[in-house]
Amino acid sequence: MTDFSLPPDAVEPQLHVVRRSLELLRTVPELAPRYQGHGEPASLAELAALPALVKDDLNVALARLEPKAEHGATWLFQSGGSTGAPKVGYAPTGFYMAGVHAHWQPLDRADVFVNAWGAGRMWGAHFLVAALADLAQCQVIALGSVTKDEYDDWLGFFAAREVTAIGGTPSVLRLWFAHARAAGLKLPALRKVLWLGEAWQPQLAEDMAEVAPQARRWGMFGSTETWVVGTNTPDCPADTFHTLPEQLVHVGPDQLLDFTTLNPEMLNPVLRYQTGDAGELVACPCGRPGRAMRVLGRRDSVVQVRGLGLHVDDIIARLEREPGVSRAQILITEQRGRVCGVDILLLTDQDAAVDVERLRKDLMSSTFTLSTAFQHDPESVRVCGVDALVSNDRTGKTANFVVREES
Repeated sequence: MTDFSLPPDAVEPQLHVVRRSLELLRTVPELAPRYQGHGEPASLAELAALPALVKDDLNVALARLEPKAEHGATWLFQSGGSTGAPKVGYAPTGFYMAGVHAHWQPLDRADVFVNAWGAGRMWGAHFLVAALADLAQCQVIALGSVTKDEYDDWLGFFAAREVTAIGGTPSVLRLWFAHARAAGLKLPALRKVLWLGEAWQPQLAEDMAEVAPQARRWGMFGSTETWVVGTNTPDCPADTFHTLPEQLVHVGPDQLLDFTTLNPEMLNPVLRYQTGDAGELVACPCGRPGRAMRVLGRRDSVVQVRGLGLHVDDIIARLEREPGVSRAQILITEQRGRVCGVDILLLTDQDAAVDVERLRKDLMSSTFTLSTAFQHDPESVRVCGVDALVSNDRTGKTANFVVREES
């Protein structure tokens, strides 16, 4: 039994795109053996029988294929790097956003939009959303990176310019709204908050309600390899996305999602590509017909620590329920491939008194992996308050866990 986001009659006329992707992947020596014994897919069932591309497989393929756009420039982008090897993706000028804009239009000509995704350094979201703004014909403030002492001046500028929309990763957006709330600054004209690159953060919604009560969230889901897979509106749950007709989503074992492009212009040969996200296909409460994709979280958030699985997301969720803790992050330190320490970093609210030693003892006593793996060196597990979590300087994203290698 296969579980796809689109019915057979919508997909099968487009299976020539799938067969083209398969043809390209079979030219890659490292990947060709996995497709032996598989014919050209002519149905959804035959597509589901093809092996999935996982982790760095697509990177290997792209290194061999080096695709180029038919028209305009070919943009080369990179994602990942904080919890795994970086992955590379290719896109033509325009980044397929015409297809997104045809189905999802959060911006219009009357908007003044702040593009707060980091620009350059092979990070694609800033340019992708710039292409969307171009299609919407709105005014754009292309922001880029901002230092801590610049926030107040920029926020004042946004208010003076009557900015109506802002976009970024939730990590970056949270910095903006937290600074505005702490400084008592308001953005009364702001109505739209676009986001892409991470899961939505409930704490961000709390700050938005104080700083910009009229603002509502508009989300995109995708990766540098798949590009935008789906979108949602303020009427949809934050974890639920309506997939584009050119993106085929399949729910596999353990609810792992894989993605297949039906877009003949797609440069990346995306064929059952797994991003590490789990999900299910549901009816969206917004009432829009058809099944939507509900993202349940990442399956790769279970980290091996001295041979035992550490459920990072469970620990983060527990810590962020603690009074005074606004965000948490796990920093794993390795020496020659072995975990030698786990630091649990807490970003706390201003003037909050958080008992880090109590939290450490609670975690050690209740978390099997930590208590067992560090039975002989419990001092290697530390909990501490910090002024800032470890972020990716290139993307501005803040992962739930970071791996640091020491010599």
